Amino acid sequence: MKKSYEGLQSHIRKLKTPKIAVWRNQYPDRDYTVELNIPEFTCICPKTGLPDFATIELSYGPDKTCIELKSFKYYLLFYRQVGIFHEHFVNKILDDVVAACHPRWAEVKAMVNSRGGIQTTVSAEYRK
Repeated sequence: MKKSYEGLQSHIRKLKTPKIAVWRNQYPDRDYTVELNIPEFTCICPKTGLPDFATIELSYGPDKTCIELKSFKYYLLFYRQVGIFHEHFVNKILDDVVAACHPRWAEVKAMVNSRGGIQTTVSAEYRK
């Protein structure tokens, strides 16, 4: 018997997302933290087709490059039409941030609005 979620997310790691642009860090010798707060993230529930709303917090320690914010905003807007589980968009965003700017460390945390009385928080970390 096929489960209703089976196969819904098998393509996520190969999902073609917009490029996240970066710029050269003038302080690569210094440890510091960049924190981005995105209160308007949206995606689609792959099971119901209904929108999900979340606040995303991205924190990272820059190395040689930093994330260019306009391109990151467009990157996040891409997800508005994507059916994706909360756990998967957090990990996909982390993978794409790491691939773009090669930080010393990074963490992505999503606080997804309540649906059906359940509020979900998902976080993922990368350490060099």
